[in-house]
Amino acid sequence: MKGLKLNPDTIRDELSLFNQRLQQSYETLKTIDGVEVGTTPRTEIYRNDKTRLYHYTARGQAQTKTPVLICYALVNRPYIADLQPDRSLIAALLDQGIPVYLIDWGYPDEGDRYLDLDDYIEDYLDSCVTACAEHATSDQINLLGICQGGTFSLCYAALHPERVRNLIAMVTPVDFQTEDFILSHLAMKVDADLAVATYGNIPGEVLNDTYNSLMPMRLGVQKNLGLPAQLSDRDKALNFLRMEQWINDGPDQAGEAFRSFIQQFFQQNLLLRGEVRIGSKKVDLKAINQPILNIIGAHDHLVPPSSSRALEAATSSQDYNELCIKAGHIGVFVSSRALKQVPESIARWLKARD
Repeated sequence: MKGLKLNPDTIRDELSLFNQRLQQSYETLKTIDGVEVGTTPRTEIYRNDKTRLYHYTARGQAQTKTPVLICYALVNRPYIADLQPDRSLIAALLDQGIPVYLIDWGYPDEGDRYLDLDDYIEDYLDSCVTACAEHATSDQINLLGICQGGTFSLCYAALHPERVRNLIAMVTPVDFQTEDFILSHLAMKVDADLAVATYGNIPGEVLNDTYNSLMPMRLGVQKNLGLPAQLSDRDKALNFLRMEQWINDGPDQAGEAFRSFIQQFFQQNLLLRGEVRIGSKKVDLKAINQPILNIIGAHDHLVPPSSSRALEAATSSQDYNELCIKAGHIGVFVSSRALKQVPESIARWLKARD
């Protein structure tokens, strides 16, 4: 590059430091046998096929009677909400006196190829809502949906508004065709029929590769160059390895559910038009009149704020609130900055409406 001057001494020093950190990383990794995730105590209270419902007890005196049911996406695993003790949305909510329940969709196998969105929303999600309400002896639940789980939660609340007291959407896509929705541009090119015919269930690693391709420099080159610095310290290494475990722990996607989600939501953007079909029912977001808290990541590269903000005009709620966090898609519920703000904001918002 014209005008670029390379200092041999600087290059030598940087290479020496890089090699030292590589050696430190090697020594650090030798001391780590494995990593633990999802360490907050919980009890399984219900199961339906591979779907599990877990209960977490609020610490101290419960501040709300109505429980929070967390609905995560089918992609990746829900323990990202409880990654480690000091990076846990669930633990932070419990500390605020909020009783929490979590849906774990499990790992679909070949026998689940024909599960569709009706199965996930009108069977698994609905039965978890019932089990949660019964266990908490509450007539309704507060539904907190994350990412695709937020979209599922919107559909459920529209179909069963009487069962949801308050609705929290976190990094949730609503308008699937905003100009800056890069993942949507990719999804528009997907031949879902061919993909399902080829794979049956869509392999989790295929989806992981797709997400990584959205930020190739940051998630590829920069991350690899930064590994020696990340792994040279034991605590940093454990933090890094927990996140890497979650990133690469992507369940396969049931073929029919994947086909329907790609075609109805991404390619046809039917959610905003009130034309999504869940079984024989049509989803009309105008049926949602509950209080809504919409939590958005200002730097979200997977679900841009423009997509999530479409929720305000899409429902009939007269109590719409928005919380924009200076974080990316995952940072909204794992970064130290976000965890100082998000759980407390959720708890305060819920207590005012319990």
